[in-house]
Amino acid sequence: MTATREDPEGDGLLARAHRLDVAAYRALTARSSPGLDAALAAASQAANFSKPWIATAAVLALAGGSRGRRAALYGIGSVTVASAVVNLALKPLWPRRRPDRTEVPAGRHVPMPSSTSFPSGHSASAFAFATGVGAVMPAAGALLVLPAATVAYSRVHTGVHYPGDVLVGSLTGIVLARATTAAFRRLGL
Repeated sequence: MTATREDPEGDGLLARAHRLDVAAYRALTARSSPGLDAALAAASQAANFSKPWIATAAVLALAGGSRGRRAALYGIGSVTVASAVVNLALKPLWPRRRPDRTEVPAGRHVPMPSSTSFPSGHSASAFAFATGVGAVMPAAGALLVLPAATVAYSRVHTGVHYPGDVLVGSLTGIVLARATTAAFRRLGL
């Protein structure tokens, strides 16, 4: 059998990273947490199509004055760029299979996405929004880190991502948001 990016074999760096990621996934999903299962599944599902970030941007735009409108623009602009880069460029370049969640309790399950696993688009969008908003309204951006981290962790908890997927997705969202907000500033937005 030939190793692929989906399931790297051997002793190379990618294979070792994959084994570590699988071990971390198993450790995180093996823990019993019935009190969190429904809440994290709901958080994971609610974040589909960036719904919480769009709703938050609407509140900022309507109630936050000119700074709120600018923060909403920076946040949604950052989500748009992060989502496009992750889903249209990065996922096709790295076709990693989603985890086997047979050992994840069924109460945690959300529908398994048909896209590849790496990097996590939900995590990228969540952290892109928090970073974009934070470029204009630092306190609001800081407050958005908790829901962003909750969404990111929920993707592992529900069995649809490995921890490495959400870590790289989160970092990708931050980096792309910084690039987006820098471009917006250069454009005078």
